[in-house]
Amino acid sequence: MVKDYNGSPKQHNQLESKRKRLTCILGVSGLCILSYIIGARQSTIAPMEQSEANSKVECDVGSTPFGNKDNSAISSSLSSSSSTVLDFEAHHQIEINNSSGGVQNFPPCDMSYSEYTPCQDRDRGRRFDRNMLKYRERHCPAKEEQLFCLIPAPPNYKTPFKWPQSRDYAWYDNIPHKELSIEKAIQNWIQVEGDRFRFPGGGTMFPNGADAYIDDISELIPLTSGNIRTAIDTGCGVASWGAFLLKRDIIAMSFAPRDTHEAQVQFALERGVPAMIGIMGSQRLPYPSRAFDMAHCSRCLIPWSKNDGLYLTEVDRVLRPGGYWILSGPPIRWKTYWKGWERTQEDLKQEQDAIENTAKRICWKKVIEKGDLAIWQKPLNHLECMENRKVYKTPHICKSDNPDMAWYRDLENCITPLPEVSNSDEVAGGAIEKWPERAFSIPPRISSGSLPGISEEKFRQDNEEWKKRITHYKRIIPLSQGKFRNIMDMNAYLGGFAAALLKYPVWVMNVVPSNSNPDTLGAIYERGFTGTYNDWCEAFSTYPRTYDLIHASGVFSIYQDRCDIALILLEMDRILRPEGTVIFRDTVEVLVKIKAITDGMRWKSHIMDHESGPFNPEKILLAIKNYWTGDEKENQN
Repeated sequence: MVKDYNGSPKQHNQLESKRKRLTCILGVSGLCILSYIIGARQSTIAPMEQSEANSKVECDVGSTPFGNKDNSAISSSLSSSSSTVLDFEAHHQIEINNSSGGVQNFPPCDMSYSEYTPCQDRDRGRRFDRNMLKYRERHCPAKEEQLFCLIPAPPNYKTPFKWPQSRDYAWYDNIPHKELSIEKAIQNWIQVEGDRFRFPGGGTMFPNGADAYIDDISELIPLTSGNIRTAIDTGCGVASWGAFLLKRDIIAMSFAPRDTHEAQVQFALERGVPAMIGIMGSQRLPYPSRAFDMAHCSRCLIPWSKNDGLYLTEVDRVLRPGGYWILSGPPIRWKTYWKGWERTQEDLKQEQDAIENTAKRICWKKVIEKGDLAIWQKPLNHLECMENRKVYKTPHICKSDNPDMAWYRDLENCITPLPEVSNSDEVAGGAIEKWPERAFSIPPRISSGSLPGISEEKFRQDNEEWKKRITHYKRIIPLSQGKFRNIMDMNAYLGGFAAALLKYPVWVMNVVPSNSNPDTLGAIYERGFTGTYNDWCEAFSTYPRTYDLIHASGVFSIYQDRCDIALILLEMDRILRPEGTVIFRDTVEVLVKIKAITDGMRWKSHIMDHESGPFNPEKILLAIKNYWTGDEKENQN
């Protein structure tokens, strides 16, 4: 008969040991759970209200010498944010290049600096050579000339008109200059009507208005087919040509120098039209090659026939294959206008012959000359142009040169070579889609593999990422309320930020840092957006108070070891409108340092989590510039 087996003494000891270990584990687990519950109850006894959190980052402006207006709009914008305010001050400290001496309150500059443009300062420009207008080019202040103060707005500064009303109106107090309304009165550039300026859309060569002038161009080349999206207007005046192109889905980069015609570019930006200070002098324009579908000069006073056609070869560099160059004004139709232009017929004929000759030598074909307009077209590729070199020895084809390098790069009298093609019908560098499909199609620079490390898949992922980010931004800033018109992306990468904003009535100045590798600005233009190069250790080529929203993603991680970040922030303050907004994206350590400086600039700001949640090491700093103006008595003095 089988008996029950109770086990050996050894097995019995093992079971007893297991029971003791299990009891110990359960005891420790119970203590952990109890401690957690007690800690959780203590943290919820006195929760911090959202208003309390915001009060921690309020700027103390009561003791400042500024004349402040009601800041309720600023406070409500920050306090209504759906993201939790984060305070990393005690836990994240990092040494960043800041020669201004750490946290400090920055005083206002003298009122004489109200329209200060650091790199286009006229007094500094007088030190430089007048040959090829070098004195009007960028000449940035030396270290001892740099200002550690805040550029004041005019005493009665007002929030600009919203788009599209701003296209036609601007407040006089914001740009108190009547010079153009007097000097260009007959040409109908600008008129003063009480407390505001009105822009009738006139111009030297379009007395019936820019709209009618553009209609005349549209009869000669296809402006509404979607083939033409990006344009450049050299010597733009108040940018009426660019302003009226916008309703045709064409975005123009308008530029003009800072000269005797006061504040041309400032007027353009006040209208909500893309523009920047610039000049065709001795250096390349700050744009990549093959950027623009159309270039325009309406009596822009550029000496196209001088210097062996040097300026036309520069237009050729930035013009896309198949792009158009439009010229109106001297010397076009000189037989009719020569007396009014106060020049001899022989002089004007010689100038036009020289332009025609240069256009042939750089392989352009004249499309048409009708009325006051003459239009040339750049070839789709350089197959035929290479054959022309047997007839035209100059200008030669540029060799061993990166055609996109345009930051402080001297002009060279040579033809920028186009990418090679296999047949005469192929578009050099790759064909692009029509607008608006162009905005999200793969740019040829990416599909061809000419941007190392950027694949088609990475491009698509970037677009998807920015759609999510803009959805998040809508929760923290009033994107859809018309508050923003002029927007700058300080580190644009592939232009995904601008693309995600297409449905809003805004335009974006896509800035690619001049030392970026790879250089992506060409791909941004291929998408149908506009932008420029800039080194953020220097000032941007614009007037004060010309942007409503500035986006800075990773900018300070790039520049923290290169130059004083306080100067970059002061430059952002210079170009930002009163009550304008800035969105910073960076690491916590960098954002804490930025916030410490902007608190001294009378900005209201707080740090919040990344849109993907609190575990992402990148955070967002939302900042709003206080409204304040310069002293009215000082302005009168």
